[in-house]
Amino acid sequence: MENKKKSKELPIGSILPGGTSTKNKTGSWKDKVPVWDEKKCIHCMICYNKCPENCILAQVKAGKIKRTKTDLEYCKGCGICAKVCPVGAITMKDASEVEKENKK
Repeated sequence: MENKKKSKELPIGSILPGGTSTKNKTGSWKDKVPVWDEKKCIHCMICYNKCPENCILAQVKAGKIKRTKTDLEYCKGCGICAKVCPVGAITMKDASEVEKENKK
């Protein structure tokens, strides 16, 4: 049986840091992007809680949390945010279509 060390026995620096996904921007290979309609949004934060890549950004104002935008550099276009939105404030669109609209 292998003799494993306890965490307190490990030398400093032998534990890898978390958050390595910040070095691997994955947003460039998606086919679909979430488009957020701020007017429809009720700020329930379900999309924020369900996003597997933590791409839904938010801020606290007057003691209430409000969704702000989507970080498309890390968004993989999975569509979970659109699927869980109870009011249809997020729709998935072709990435190329959205890129063309943004250039106008």
